[in-house]
Amino acid sequence: MKWLLIIALCFSTVYAVSAAEESLGTTIKKIFATPTPAPRKHKKRSAKKATPSPSPTATPGHKKTSPTPSPTATPKTKSKRKRGSPTPTATPEESPVPSPTETPSPSRSPHPQKKGAPNATLLPDEIMGYENYPAKVRQLLDAGLALTRENLGYTYGSADPANGGMDCSGFIYNLLTENGFKEVPRDSSQQYVWVRKAGNFNAVLSDHEDSFEFDALKPGDLLFWRGTYNIDRDPPITHTMIYLGREKRTKKRVMIGSSDGRTYDGKQRWGVSVFDFKLPPPPQSGDAKISPVFVGYGRIPGLSED
Repeated sequence: MKWLLIIALCFSTVYAVSAAEESLGTTIKKIFATPTPAPRKHKKRSAKKATPSPSPTATPGHKKTSPTPSPTATPKTKSKRKRGSPTPTATPEESPVPSPTETPSPSRSPHPQKKGAPNATLLPDEIMGYENYPAKVRQLLDAGLALTRENLGYTYGSADPANGGMDCSGFIYNLLTENGFKEVPRDSSQQYVWVRKAGNFNAVLSDHEDSFEFDALKPGDLLFWRGTYNIDRDPPITHTMIYLGREKRTKKRVMIGSSDGRTYDGKQRWGVSVFDFKLPPPPQSGDAKISPVFVGYGRIPGLSED
């Protein structure tokens, strides 16, 4: 009986150990059969970007709505200008300037282009020996002095006082034609030729006013220069005036004509005026076209000395 109990106990012990071994083996198999997870890589943290909120989606049965736009500034509307600018009004300092082909009316400012000192004039008794001049010479010079009192400016290309001014040869042309001289050339170069052909010309080469070359100079003679401005002409005469004589007050030689800057009594004048007759300084340039040079003087053809 004891042996049966011992045998039964042995069998139950063996069975228990066998069941335990089987359970342990199954567990070990499961451990080795399960794959080992790969280690996680550590990523650098980055700033989270703001995720825009999704636009609202249309709900079935409802109208699609769009997001309300943010309010923007209303652009300022510029005032529309009418086409064609209004006529500008002249300021007090402005004067109407006529076009080259326009003759200014007497109501306009007579000489808007004038500058420098006022025009100068002389009376006949302010000129040495004026009363002894030949009658025709006095008539011509009286008319020339009368023009110096009209406040006429220097107007290039003009030979008519009605234009408000004249240029140098225009003054000579107007003065001679208005006093009975015929076939007077219009420009200074041809006036020079006119005098030369009459055989009444005296050339001057000296730079000194007391030179013997001035011994034949008489009131009423025409005076000629070259090189007062740059122009291509033959002969190259560019300026002319008429000789008055000597002023009593200063004993200086004086002349009348129209100039754009010659002097009288030390002041520049622009227009028809009395001017000092003096020789220009020696040329500072080899180009004679831009260096004023006094050429000479001559008697007006047909001017009587009686």
